[in-house]
Amino acid sequence: MELKNQRWSEEEFFREREKVTSLWPTGREIDLGEAVDYLRKVPPEKNYALEVVKAQKEGRTLVQPRGGVALIEDHIELLRCLQEQGGADLLPTTTDTYTRNLRFQEAQRGIEESQRAGRSMLNGFPLANHGLKGARCISESVRRPIIVLSGTAFPQLVAEMGFAGGLTAFLGAGISYTAAYTKDLPFEQGIKNYQYVDRLASFYQERGIHLHREQPGFLTGTLIPPGIGIAVAVLEMLMAAGQGVKQYSMGLCQSLDLFQDVAALWALREVGEDYLSRLGCEDVFFSLATHQWMQSFPVDEPRAYAVIVLGGVIAALAGATQVITKTTHEAEGIPTKEANAEGVKTTRMAIQLMRSNRLPESPKVAQEKKIIIQEAHSILDKILEMGEGDPVQGTLRALQAGVLDIPWAPNRYVAGKVIPVRDSFGSIRYLEHANLPFGAEILEYHREKILDRERRGGQKVDYQAAIYDVTEVSKMLDSNSAIRNRG
Repeated sequence: MELKNQRWSEEEFFREREKVTSLWPTGREIDLGEAVDYLRKVPPEKNYALEVVKAQKEGRTLVQPRGGVALIEDHIELLRCLQEQGGADLLPTTTDTYTRNLRFQEAQRGIEESQRAGRSMLNGFPLANHGLKGARCISESVRRPIIVLSGTAFPQLVAEMGFAGGLTAFLGAGISYTAAYTKDLPFEQGIKNYQYVDRLASFYQERGIHLHREQPGFLTGTLIPPGIGIAVAVLEMLMAAGQGVKQYSMGLCQSLDLFQDVAALWALREVGEDYLSRLGCEDVFFSLATHQWMQSFPVDEPRAYAVIVLGGVIAALAGATQVITKTTHEAEGIPTKEANAEGVKTTRMAIQLMRSNRLPESPKVAQEKKIIIQEAHSILDKILEMGEGDPVQGTLRALQAGVLDIPWAPNRYVAGKVIPVRDSFGSIRYLEHANLPFGAEILEYHREKILDRERRGGQKVDYQAAIYDVTEVSKMLDSNSAIRNRG
């Protein structure tokens, strides 16, 4: 059957659910009726969806870290540290690599090895293995809402376990995670997997349970032009709305150019509202999330703290409702719980120092926002045209044609012909736009910005410059390398 942006019937959903809950024995623990009753008793202050709505109405930016370890007791200790020492508004449960790839037997061995070693031998929390009792133990042990950070194109069982366990939000989407985390998975399958998650969320919504779904931005570790990021975020929100989701967050990863990052988040708001209206989904509430620097981090703490502080400033000046934090240990590997809490606290301080100020919409910011909106509209309009109004069909056809392209994504079904670079001021431009459906005004704008970098730097901006720009932030202050390479 051709995959479309069409809400699954209960018959289709429950037929698929039989397969999902049989992936690991703990899946059979979940009874949706019992889970609805359990979630009705979750206090409002521990409901992620309600906290986000409240924060957006009040103009506050909520701070949320990432994090997860192998054992229940240690994971609770991590979350309490983030809550108490860091002051996190929203708490994470990041799953491990084995769980993300449905390798539950190996995740079980990781749990056992962690018990023997007295420390986590996994890079996240094996939610499916710990089962419903473990999930509820976690949710009942803290005072703040918890989001499942899935990092996978195979999210179904983890979403079942998280929601039923009182973890009231779920991060992930079918385009971005299929592109970022898989090599051979067709997008049709990745999108279908997330249609299941969205249909599950709407099942609860229909019974009065408010759950939050969140789109992750791109976690490919490379620069993503904001026009592409916005187009994908809006497509994934439209796909969620197609399954009946009523609350959603769209995310963009920061480029660390304050003006472009703020302009992009403002553009995301406008474009999101526009296309929800076009497709008759005005009843969907959405918020904006900004992800702190996702690329190569500086190895030393002073420079790393600077990156984190700037991430908090960007979130505050843009008026984002959520900011997802980083730590000074990013270049080393998995952070300690203390370093994770410090990243949260640093971000919170940066936000408070902004004192509810917003970046003025100067001519520079207005022009940047205008171009970003044009880019996103160009991509989205062409995709909807190719899909005859259906964002799922349009996405699949556009990916095949390169009309939707994602720079340096590992998935082999992505054309991978778009090459981004920075300009003289750090904004992301298109060195090569490939088959993106841009008009002359957009292309000339980017061309002039790249020429300006060449004039200032006295050297050609080419593919090598694009590669350098991916790791530039981690190298700043190293013999003034950034100054030499940008001019």
